[in-house]
Amino acid sequence: MSTPDPHAPFLPPLAELRERARVVAVPMRVRFRGVLVREALLIEGPVGWGEFSPFPEYGDREAASWLRSALEAGWHGFPEPVRQQVPVNATVPAVPAVRVEEILARFDGVGAVKVKVAERGQDLAQDLARVAEVRRLLPSAALRVDANGGWTESEALTALTELAQHRLEYAEQPVADIPGLRAVRNELRRREVPVLIAADESVRREEDPLRVAREDAADLLVIKAAPLGGVRRALDLVARAGLPAVVSSALDTSVGIRAGVALAAALPELPYACGLATVSLMEGDVTDEPLVPDGGFLPVRRVTASPALLEAFAAPADRRQWWLDRLERVHRVLAAAGG
Repeated sequence: MSTPDPHAPFLPPLAELRERARVVAVPMRVRFRGVLVREALLIEGPVGWGEFSPFPEYGDREAASWLRSALEAGWHGFPEPVRQQVPVNATVPAVPAVRVEEILARFDGVGAVKVKVAERGQDLAQDLARVAEVRRLLPSAALRVDANGGWTESEALTALTELAQHRLEYAEQPVADIPGLRAVRNELRRREVPVLIAADESVRREEDPLRVAREDAADLLVIKAAPLGGVRRALDLVARAGLPAVVSSALDTSVGIRAGVALAAALPELPYACGLATVSLMEGDVTDEPLVPDGGFLPVRRVTASPALLEAFAAPADRRQWWLDRLERVHRVLAAAGG
């Protein structure tokens, strides 16, 4: 079967997507981003599996990029890699410090750790304790924090000034908007606090994903294949932004992680370990060979969903219907946009 031009708009008929779709619900080992069960709609295309799993609160227009990414994986395939494995970081959710060692034990041989901070209902003391425990356990690890835009500017400056004692590599999305990122970055420089600023939501959830680079609001970009519409669109964004990039995921099954690995493998330069090891936080997966770290790296390889695991983690009938209804709505969005 011939495959369509990856640079041309392409949208399979809705009936075909529905026929190829499988909906899964995979339990988490620990609450992450408020999620205890991760749901995803997987689609088997003619060249591979794709994942459509925007979080439930995302609107249909925003979710359209995730469907584009799934279609790229299933109908186009990925660009040629320039490396055969990618380094990854461990991810520590906003757990109490006493659970940090247990979480880190799930990530094999990683040399970098991302720690979630600024969780609603928690305070800076809890963040400091969590980060300090990571640093105690891994004194030489590259350490970064992710606030998901949860601080005000003043809170971010206070927190990052204190957290800097633990030798942070960078802080991801400390505040919610681009003017705030720029203000925090400039003030940290003025105070000579050695923490770089990374933009995540200010890239993938902005109408203009290049604005953060144009306004000099970040030192690096955190890029995710699915929210940016696929690997090729993300590669183009990085090339135009002219900033270093770290590749991350959106809490995907190994099918979705495969797209992140393809993105990281195709970048001309990869200066930072990637946030692509989050399958380690799940109780299961949809493939017999999950993409989990081996010596701190993920391999560049094909991922095929297992019929038995798709059945084992099949979502309840009402949730399957919810995802199929969402697929129909988002398909209409893409059709109206020309694919």
